[in-house]
Amino acid sequence: QVWLVESGGGLVQAGGSLRLSCAASGRTFSVAGMGWFRQAPGKEREFVAALRWSGDNTYYADSVKGRFTIARDNAKNTVYLQMNGLKPEDTAVYYCAAKKSGSDSFTSPSDNYWGQGTQVTVSS
Repeated sequence: QVWLVESGGGLVQAGGSLRLSCAASGRTFSVAGMGWFRQAPGKEREFVAALRWSGDNTYYADSVKGRFTIARDNAKNTVYLQMNGLKPEDTAVYYCAAKKSGSDSFTSPSDNYWGQGTQVTVSS
């Protein structure tokens, strides 16, 4: 089992920035990488960004490319999502995800451990 705890959400004006953090504990050796998904009211959970441990490959949804950056601190078992140029359409609950080893699709919500979510609200 892997436990994930997110922090850093909040309310920000359009054009502003936020940084989300996700600290992992437990069987972290069984994880192939970590990332972020988000879910707005009435919508399905969607992929935002991910980082594969092997090779440090990063993946981003088209909607956030150039604005969001995912990074990690190995010593702290923590992944960060730096969000710049926020837009009202970025408003959602953001979930940290840890991809189980053996699964290769980092953009899929399947085969993940999940955090509890943190609310991000962007006002216009």
